[in-house]
Amino acid sequence: MAELSRRDLVARAGLTAGALALGTRPESAQAAPDLRDWRSVRSQFALDRSRIHLTSFLLATHPRPVRDAIAAHRTRLDANPVEYLHGPGDSLSAAARDAAGRFLGAPASEVALTDSTTMGLGLLYTRLALGPDDEVVTTEHDFYATHESLRLSGVRVRRIRLYDDARRASEDEIVSRVLRAVTGRTRVVALTWVHSSTGVRLPLREIAQVLPERVLVSVDGVHGFGARAETVRDLGCDAFISGCHKWLYGPRGTGVLWANERVRELMRPTIPSFDGSSYGAWVAGGEPSGVADGPTLTPGGFHSFEHRWALPEAFAFHQGIGRERVEARIRGLASRLKAQLAEIRGVRLRTPQSPGLSAGLVCFEVGGRDPSEVVARLASRRIVASVTPYATRYVRLGPGIVNAPEQVDAAVRAIAAL
Repeated sequence: MAELSRRDLVARAGLTAGALALGTRPESAQAAPDLRDWRSVRSQFALDRSRIHLTSFLLATHPRPVRDAIAAHRTRLDANPVEYLHGPGDSLSAAARDAAGRFLGAPASEVALTDSTTMGLGLLYTRLALGPDDEVVTTEHDFYATHESLRLSGVRVRRIRLYDDARRASEDEIVSRVLRAVTGRTRVVALTWVHSSTGVRLPLREIAQVLPERVLVSVDGVHGFGARAETVRDLGCDAFISGCHKWLYGPRGTGVLWANERVRELMRPTIPSFDGSSYGAWVAGGEPSGVADGPTLTPGGFHSFEHRWALPEAFAFHQGIGRERVEARIRGLASRLKAQLAEIRGVRLRTPQSPGLSAGLVCFEVGGRDPSEVVARLASRRIVASVTPYATRYVRLGPGIVNAPEQVDAAVRAIAAL
């Protein structure tokens, strides 16, 4: 079977997938959308229009180019799985890594492909080669996946609080608390860019700038990835882990792990890789040498390839809209939501109103009601919300590029009616 070309997969300047289904007319055969228009952007998603979906941060819907690319790869895999995998498969995986590297602002050779943020955190933390006197500093605000990966690693871990009240958090307080927590033993600081527990966004670059050079900064970036325009270079971190199926609206079951050489010197591959150097060393009766790179750290085995190979379309769609425009849109919708919630009697906003310390997530309480009850009541009004999955629970909303201002207003009216 002839190799599937990138032109087949990415028509219309990389924004619309090509027609590969057998005897069918794909959605992408329609005229390319005007991504300067937000209504046109929203038309690319197949969401149930009878509901207001404010939970893209949990598990996102696919835009049309991603759906088409997944369908195209699935058709080819179903028709001739072995030849498609062994033919264009390697080049399609490389294209996914290249696209991820460009979006991250990092060399593709330093990027590992994963299935989720949790997998990436596990790959990074569970086998860190730290000495018995070294420690990792993390925070009380981080998610289970970070805490559990560090626990499983067996390294010395210390948790700190970055703020006592999320609503009153300040950049200076957060930076100073991290700096005060670092000791001569600290080798890694494990942080989360945007806290899914409160919606607080950390000033990562400012934190990285004040830490000693020997201290490595590792970031769970999933709630900033796709919602913010910064690259890993802008953030000043040493490692960055994210899933692609949240704010990026990428293929479900995909993720990325980037680590610079200083971090990769401490990493040990956890799952055997199928990259050429690792597999070739085994065939030759030896072992891979040198510092592990992105392909070496990418777990081998069989994956949902049709999803992984559709990653370039997700990045292209996002960049076609414009990263700064996406960030501004999400910031504007979230600010609108927070401003209106703050005016409702009985609603207690937990996320800072300042755009400088927040992103797209908005957490709040409603009149002492159980958050699950609030989410259920909103669902009865056809508004999709969620509860923060932590010991302290809040109602959580996250307007994204699939939403319009009037949907935010409708959600606020429903909350006020409670």
